[in-house]
Amino acid sequence: MKTKRVLVTGGAGFIPSNFVRHILQATPYEVVSLDALTYAGSMDNLAAVSSHERHSFVHGDIRDPDLVREVVAEVDVIVNAAAESHVAKSIDEGASEFVTTNVEGTQILLDAIREQPVERFILFSSSEVYGTALYEPMDEEHPLNPRSPYAATKAGADRLAYSYYVTYGLPIVIVRPFNNYGPRQHPEKVIPRFVTQALSGEPLTIHGDGHASRDWLYVDDDAEAIEAVIEAPIGRLSGEVVNLATGRDISVEEIADKVLKALGKPGSLRVNVEERPGQVDRHIGSTEKAERLLGWRARTSFEEGLERTISWYRDNEAWWRAPERRPADVFSS
Repeated sequence: MKTKRVLVTGGAGFIPSNFVRHILQATPYEVVSLDALTYAGSMDNLAAVSSHERHSFVHGDIRDPDLVREVVAEVDVIVNAAAESHVAKSIDEGASEFVTTNVEGTQILLDAIREQPVERFILFSSSEVYGTALYEPMDEEHPLNPRSPYAATKAGADRLAYSYYVTYGLPIVIVRPFNNYGPRQHPEKVIPRFVTQALSGEPLTIHGDGHASRDWLYVDDDAEAIEAVIEAPIGRLSGEVVNLATGRDISVEEIADKVLKALGKPGSLRVNVEERPGQVDRHIGSTEKAERLLGWRARTSFEEGLERTISWYRDNEAWWRAPERRPADVFSS
């Protein structure tokens, strides 16, 4: 029997690289990682599998139609996790890169599978497409009210992929992960930012009063969920949207306190700064559909995941102090 080949776009990024490592360990599949290696993608994230016999890496951009067609022709499953994902950057520097990568890149991949059919196409959308919760927990029928240019482009890709299912009958599955965290996450994101700030004895900068809350999903649990999406019968999943969540939300202020306590740092390091434009107040995801369709539920408690995350950053200071992971806005916003 032919070994299934899985293409992971953005494969050198935080979430997809964790998935690549997981799927190579958990299955007999071959994996192709495609990444443009922008600031958020690093070959360090794939170092553990760089010489793996079932893994290959392609340096390239999902916005390159010729390259995409060439790669897609050789795979059975696509996990499209390539994205511009820095919310503050989308606000401060404009949405152009976000539109071309998140929307046009997705369109190029979708057109490629019209020409070269695949078994399934899994799109990484985002819980950010929902905006602030109008009710809780937020299920997959919650209205889409993106509140940042980043979120709007993810919503565009999300609905574009769905339209290709409806119009062309393509085997599309859309997942909406809630806020991922864990080892190797770029310090632009709030949990590694707090951890690295605390380890450096620098102020933990909290936007607004810190009441904004999120549903925090440990990245290894996300990887297990995507494996379940690949394994489940496509007839059950085609055209579906599935939240990947824990059903529990924790405020940014509470996370700052937990980080400071875990590292034995004083509460005086907490500093409130101006609220970010387009801030989402609360996210808490429904887990019912993922349990019903995938048999999946997040296994890692926030306390356990945060402990693992803090330990990793404590032990890997050279990684997060590398110049490419310390853009000026990370530690000043």
